[in-house]
Amino acid sequence: MNIEQIYTGCLAQGAYYITSNGEAAIIDPLREIQPYLERLEKDNVKLKYIFETHFHADFVSGHLDLSKNTGAPIVYGPNAKCEFEAIVAEDGQIFEIGNVKIKVLHTPGHTMESTTYLLIDENGKDHAIFSGDTLFLGDVGRPDLAQKAADMTQEQLAGLLYESLNTKIMPLADDVIVYPAHGAGSACGKNMMKETVDTLGNQKKMNYALNQPDKESFIKAVTDGLLPPPAYFGANVAMNKKGYESFETVLNKGLTALTPAEFEALAEASGALILDTRNNGEFAKEFIPQSVNIGINGDFAPWVGAMIGDVKQAILLVTEPGKEEEVVTRLSRVGFDNILGYLNGGFASWKAENRETDSVDRITAAEFSKRFKAGESVVVDVRKESEYEAEHVEDAYSKPLAYINEWMRDINPSEHFFMHCAGGYRSMIAASILQARGYRNFTEVEGGFKAISETTIPKTDFVCQSKLTKTNG
Repeated sequence: MNIEQIYTGCLAQGAYYITSNGEAAIIDPLREIQPYLERLEKDNVKLKYIFETHFHADFVSGHLDLSKNTGAPIVYGPNAKCEFEAIVAEDGQIFEIGNVKIKVLHTPGHTMESTTYLLIDENGKDHAIFSGDTLFLGDVGRPDLAQKAADMTQEQLAGLLYESLNTKIMPLADDVIVYPAHGAGSACGKNMMKETVDTLGNQKKMNYALNQPDKESFIKAVTDGLLPPPAYFGANVAMNKKGYESFETVLNKGLTALTPAEFEALAEASGALILDTRNNGEFAKEFIPQSVNIGINGDFAPWVGAMIGDVKQAILLVTEPGKEEEVVTRLSRVGFDNILGYLNGGFASWKAENRETDSVDRITAAEFSKRFKAGESVVVDVRKESEYEAEHVEDAYSKPLAYINEWMRDINPSEHFFMHCAGGYRSMIAASILQARGYRNFTEVEGGFKAISETTIPKTDFVCQSKLTKTNG
């Protein structure tokens, strides 16, 4: 028996590859399936089952393409209603892979079909659980994503999750290994550990959700402080339930190379969003007007999902030459399939033809320190609220990037402000969006709070509650 966790850091997602005696199972596969096919061939094993722990909201699974290419059936837990052929298993049902068994543990709460798969080894011993979004390391799955579909409140779903954990998972032995679907950085939970594998015994000791004294306390603890889910989550659930274009089709379309003239004409004709995935430092210097910058070297796909929202939005790409396939692949993982093509030769080809460009007013933290005037300068901090509360520039306004569409409406266009995040990645996303919407009354700080913290600018951990806007007169 062999178990391999295939962890994708940019999505904080874990897929699992299990082999035993010539047979294999894959749990929660990613959209692009070629690496799985190559691995199956290399190991000379037959894929017997594709297990899905639930209908994922934060990424598009590769279950359909993988099943089509291998003939392996897709398995969901009870209550799953999908528009393609699949095995909807019963609670307690056993599936055999070589000399090992996988037992279905229906664990509703995160969603109604959420299922944990218990791996029983060759000796009949409970070895591991693949807990999906039911149990994370340090946390449990958020119970607010399936409210509408289940016709239940988040509190009712949290109550179901409490029962699932206490009747199906907590009774298992402490040495059972926990393999979750996500780790720190995923929007599917709020308190996940950076580790991606642990024992159930350790989780029983330190996971706050597993240590609540009663059901009411559990419900309150897991529903407290939940941020609104990203806009693309619903669309990803629908794609995972109903089906989608094959990854190869999406990739071939996205890899359409366009000259600058073709790129510009298509942008105007289609209304496509120009997504520039270069490093934020390069983008700040010069870019195609109206472009949005979300760098590939960061939490790319989740921020695309959060900022663009509509997975049907037509997109034109500006990438570093040679990065086109990676960008299209990572976009497809979160359901952004309407990619019309990319600028052949990257931004350099646009520049070579002396076409119109734009830039962001960016300064170093040292320059910011010179220009900063305590009590007068307006500073906007686009980090998460928890980062802001830990420490921030004195009197800065907390305006998380995730809520930019809400707070940008309150900006006084005649008032200049400085803007920063932790290191420059998120503040450049914000800068590009603001400029695309017509706001230019700001200066972005290179290096973010990390660089600012090394200056003499006054800082505090006091939470400022004042508003961004100021009334005149």
